Amino acid sequence: MLKIDENNSSQYPIDVSIDTSYLPERSDPEQDFYVFNYTVTLRNGSELPARLLGRHWIVTNDNGDIVRAIEGRGAVGELPELEPGMEYQYSSRAILRTPLGAMQGGYQGITSHGEQFFTPIEAFRLAVPSTVN
Repeated sequence: MLKIDENNSSQYPIDVSIDTSYLPERSDPEQDFYVFNYTVTLRNGSELPARLLGRHWIVTNDNGDIVRAIEGRGAVGELPELEPGMEYQYSSRAILRTPLGAMQGGYQGITSHGEQFFTPIEAFRLAVPSTVN
């Protein structure tokens, strides 16, 4: 995977939205086993094509402990090329031992002109509905 220094990479207009859901049918609260689905939608808001090369995620539990750090190629193993205005969507899962947690991270990419970029993802919550007011 291409390593990109976040501090030396430009920001790029990739719009990100994330939807999460708790999967009670795959979870076992009595065993402190909670499964969450998250769907990521990425939209290229620039005038240049861009390719996603890698991603990283930090998953934390409700105590703020890092339970998993994920680095991978592209998005779920694919290297999608986003033409201007194009969207790319994928879903994945996260497993926690607590009913609350969070994820944050970002995507590494390169434009059709060879400019490397990093798109940060702000922390978003993973929560069993009954634990959130």
